[in-house]
Amino acid sequence: MSLRAFLSRLTLRRQVVSATVLILAAMVGIATWAVRRVYVERENELSSEASSVATTAEATLSQYLRGLDSLGAVLSAYPAVRALDADGTGALFSTVLSDQPTLLNVMIMDREGTVRASAIPAAVGRTSPVPPYARQVFDTGRPTISGFLIDSTSGKPTVVLGYPIVDAPGHVVGVLGIDVNLVALGRVFAIVPLPNGSVMTLTDREGRVLARTLEPEKYVGQMIRSGAADPSRVPRTADLAGMEGVPRIFANVPIARGPWLLSVGIPQHEAFARAVPQWRRNAVIGLTYLFVTFLFTFLMTLAVSRLLAQLTNTARRIADGDLSPPASAETYSLDATELHRAFVAMAANLREARDTLDRRIEEERRMREMLQSLQRQVVRQERLAAVGLLVSGVAHELNNPLQAILGTAELLERVPGLGPAALEEVAFVKTQSGRARDIIRNLSRFSSQQSGPTELIDLRDVVGEVIQLRRGDLDIANISLDVELSSTRKVYANFTEIEQVALNFVINAQQSIEAAGRQNGRVLIRLFDLGKRVHLEVQDNGAGVHPEDEPKLFQPFFTTKPVGKGTGLGLSVSYGIIDSHGGSIGYRGNDWGGATFFFELPAADAASTSQADDRSSLLHRSV
Repeated sequence: MSLRAFLSRLTLRRQVVSATVLILAAMVGIATWAVRRVYVERENELSSEASSVATTAEATLSQYLRGLDSLGAVLSAYPAVRALDADGTGALFSTVLSDQPTLLNVMIMDREGTVRASAIPAAVGRTSPVPPYARQVFDTGRPTISGFLIDSTSGKPTVVLGYPIVDAPGHVVGVLGIDVNLVALGRVFAIVPLPNGSVMTLTDREGRVLARTLEPEKYVGQMIRSGAADPSRVPRTADLAGMEGVPRIFANVPIARGPWLLSVGIPQHEAFARAVPQWRRNAVIGLTYLFVTFLFTFLMTLAVSRLLAQLTNTARRIADGDLSPPASAETYSLDATELHRAFVAMAANLREARDTLDRRIEEERRMREMLQSLQRQVVRQERLAAVGLLVSGVAHELNNPLQAILGTAELLERVPGLGPAALEEVAFVKTQSGRARDIIRNLSRFSSQQSGPTELIDLRDVVGEVIQLRRGDLDIANISLDVELSSTRKVYANFTEIEQVALNFVINAQQSIEAAGRQNGRVLIRLFDLGKRVHLEVQDNGAGVHPEDEPKLFQPFFTTKPVGKGTGLGLSVSYGIIDSHGGSIGYRGNDWGGATFFFELPAADAASTSQADDRSSLLHRSV
């Protein structure tokens, strides 16, 4: 071996050793970074787990409170509870207490602070100042929840859920109190899985512990922070030392009911315990990689001299532009080029198939809507035909007898010597006969469903007429009427028929408010543009419509009013009027808790942008 070859091989070995040292140093740095990174990831994992568990625990607690609310609502409606009857509620409350291990007591308190009934007999008859939560229930008539208390009978920490007890006239005569055992409240979270050493803590806004899963007898009632704080502003996650001094990763979720703060803490050593297996696995992988890398580097270094020529030729070909992709974005590899072309073709085919499918779905949707519309029209026409046959066969037969009854009743009223009782009976006959005549008239109108002559009208004028007709009755009923008119467009319609529909909406709104017993009734009439249509709606804060009644609102003869208050034809006639004008009519609930009835009519081609006429000006002044 020549000296030159020996020196060359020695230099190569030095390079191998240097490269190995550099790789080893890089691996040590990477391993240190990986160890730290794994630990941080485990901490983040615990933080996410704590947040997830906190969300689950919040849902569990909310479900538990909703269960107590349902229990309170059921008990408040119990006849013996509404009568504040201790004898009639004692057994019931005892049963509830035995079925609910997290409760301390169920009791009834009257306005003087006297315990009228209780699951614990010793508490019955005890009188004390009315607690703040009970006073709030008496003042507002709504359920509430107390702050931290010590139960006077058991001496245990508690919070009380108060529910109003309402008598038949609607007055709050007592408070139903459900005392929650805060020491046992932690059992509610028993179904939520947690690592060993974890803790759930429920605190109020003053920082007092209301419930805890670990050692609740020791910590419930203690203050973990000083000063009031809004639970919604507390950081969602934090690394803190718990009440026992154990470092934990906490996740916080506010509970609006209290307001309270639910905290879930997982010990930080859990992150270390979870990181150890991965560290061990990474160490084995790293050492194996170092050994293989060293061996591979040593062998590959020996072949570097042979590869240099090939690498040089490859670099020259690249420098000469042999591998430059064509303008069509083809690669130097034929397989890659074919794959790219196949992918482009596949994407194009998929796009075409998707567009075709979208068009078919849209056509099917339109056909389905058209079929449903035709079905509704067929059903309605069948009903109209049935009503028409009924009216044509009955109206003539009933009108003549009714006219005879009315005429006879009027003649009887003029007979001298009739007493007040007889006159009252005659007036009753006239009233009921007139009501029967109105029913027949409505039936005739409903069965015909023929619209009168149309003209270009302004719906603001319709609203003005309705206000003039109903303003006095609404004022007498202490119902405020507001109007919002933002549309100046006109429609082709029969003024009298559209006025009848709007008037029917307002009358129904007034009757709904009166039936709900609202002290401050509200009715809002809104008129505005909605695309190519003019939209008119009447909104009220009455009792609303039950969900099961909504599909039947516009059916003939359906009414929720008491007997003698409605025929069930008002909305049906309104539906027919709006439908005959090419419009739509409907119902929806509103934020006031009442109902909103509306209809839409196509706007005339020539929109009116001129100033409102004198009649509209009169409307604005009256409103």
